Amino acid sequence: MKVSRFIFNMFGINTYIMWDPATLEAAIIDPGMIDIDEEQALYDFISRNSLRPVHLINTHMHLDHIFGNLKVKEKYGLDIKAHPDDDFLGKSLSESVRRFNLRIPVSDHGVDIALKDGETLYLGKEPVEVISVPGHSPGSIALYCPESGFVITGDALFRGSIGRTDLPGGNHATLIRSVTDRLLTLPDSTTVLPGHGPETTVGEEKRSNPYL
Repeated sequence: MKVSRFIFNMFGINTYIMWDPATLEAAIIDPGMIDIDEEQALYDFISRNSLRPVHLINTHMHLDHIFGNLKVKEKYGLDIKAHPDDDFLGKSLSESVRRFNLRIPVSDHGVDIALKDGETLYLGKEPVEVISVPGHSPGSIALYCPESGFVITGDALFRGSIGRTDLPGGNHATLIRSVTDRLLTLPDSTTVLPGHGPETTVGEEKRSNPYL
C-alpha cells in the first residue's frame, strides 16, 4: 500500500490518499480542502497517478476533517463512510463553522455508510481494518493496514500528544483507554499517521508520549 499526505486548511489537517499500486484503487481520508487551490491539488495528484478512488472515509467528523467531503463525493461518486456516532457532527457542520468564527461556505451532511469497529475494507487485495477509538469524538476510528505496517489515527494519537477532548462528545478517560487498549497494542514498528503533525511509531509513543 502506498500513502501520500496533504496539509489543508487553517487547522493544518492531514488529508491522506492511500492506494494499491497494482489495481490503483484509492481511498481519500479526511478531505479537508477549503478552496479551489486545495481541491485542485488533490484532484491533480489523483489524475497524475491514474488513481481510481473507491472509498471516502472520515476518521471522525470534526469540521476541519470534513470540509471537502461533498466536493469529493460529487466528483468521484463516493459515499461518505464514517462511524455513525459522529453523524451529529457532520449534520451540525454549519454551526461548528459559526462557533469558530469562520467564513467558509459549507453544507451540513451526515454519514452515508456506517463503519463499525472490526470491519474490514479493501484496496485491491490488501485489508484496511477499522478500529474504534472514541474519546476525541464519540465516533473516532483508526484505519490499520497490517500488511503495510501503518495506522491512520485521526486525532486520537499524535506524535507526543493525544487529541483534545473539550469538544462536543469528547471524553478524556475514554480517549486514554482507546489509545492504550486499541492503538498501543499494535506492533511497535507500526507507523502512526496522525490527523495533524508528523508521523511517529507505536513504539515511540509507548516510550515517550507524556499523556500516556
